[in-house]
Formats: sequence, structure tokens, C-alpha cells
Amino acid sequence: MNRNPPHRATPQKPEETPVVLPHVVITVTETGALHVTVDGTDFRPPSQGEKWTRSTFGTLLDAITANRTITVRIEVHETDGTVFTDIIHGRRRTPPPAGVEASEPASGRGKHTTKPRGPALAEVTADGFVPGEDVAVAVIVSHTDATGTGDARTLLDLDRFRPVLRDGTGEVVLLGRVSATLHVRRLP
Repeated sequence: MNRNPPHRATPQKPEETPVVLPHVVITVTETGALHVTVDGTDFRPPSQGEKWTRSTFGTLLDAITANRTITVRIEVHETDGTVFTDIIHGRRRTPPPAGVEASEPASGRGKHTTKPRGPALAEVTADGFVPGEDVAVAVIVSHTDATGTGDARTLLDLDRFRPVLRDGTGEVVLLGRVSATLHVRRLP
């Protein structure tokens, strides 16, 4: 009988596994400025004299989560006493596809190196979103945030989606999770 041994996940080192999620508390002041703490410690804006505001909410989340690579628990305390709580999930870093690295020739003659080809990107933009809100990109392959002016932008790797797009064309949907703003855009 040919039996495979049981599969065991590679154990993580204790320092790689957080015991609790970082706890972010954002308190909105009467002036519209945001007072931010991470695990009880003040989280100040990058520039002296600058303030976190509703319009910099997306930038704030990127700064706290290291560009969305760290998962955090977030509480937003509004001036009217309401409290919103959410978990902002970090994205997994994806390694480049196999065979993308340029190969080095064995000797300096006779062989050519090939540069890795970058992805074929398509930019999709729309307006009318609440500044800083989470914007879903459907078929939900990623999320983006609205800017401080309420615009949303995403870049899609067309090579990744060609198998599901007929004749290299198709549509993408941007959906504001707070405003329910919906835009359907044709990919180039």
C-alpha cells in the first residue's frame, strides 16, 4: 500500500504570529480633525503641523497598516457618540509568477537574457464616492479607497483576466461600500 504521510503546515515562529490585532482608535473632533491612537499610543501625521482629517482617512489607513499588509482592528468614535468597529484585513503578498525572473547566461557570449515583461494594466476611474471609503472592484479581485476628493482608481492586470474576458474586452464594476455609488466601466 502506497501511503502519503500527513501534510503538516510549516509552523510559524512565535514572533511572526501576533497574539492580538493592533487596536486603532480614531476619535473625530468637533473641528473634523481625527485623533488617532494605535494600542494606546498616539499616531501622528508624517509632517509636523499636519492633522489627520476625514479627507486623509485612506492615507491614514495605509500608514497604519503598512499599505494594507497588516491586519488591524479599528474603532471610529464620531462626535454624535456613535462608534463604528471593523477589521481592516491585510493583503497577502503574492510572489511573482514562476519563470518571470531574467535568466543569466552561463557565459558572456551566445545567450541573450530576457527582461521580465510587466503586466498589461488597465486603469479604471470613477467619481462620486465618499472620501476615503472602501471601493469594491468586481468581479471582486481587489479593493481600493476613494481619494480625498471622492474619486476612485484601480489598476487591473489584463493578462490575469484575459481568460474570462471575451476577445480581450469586458466590464468592471466599482462599488462604494458606504455611499453605494455604483459605476460600470468598459475595459480598454
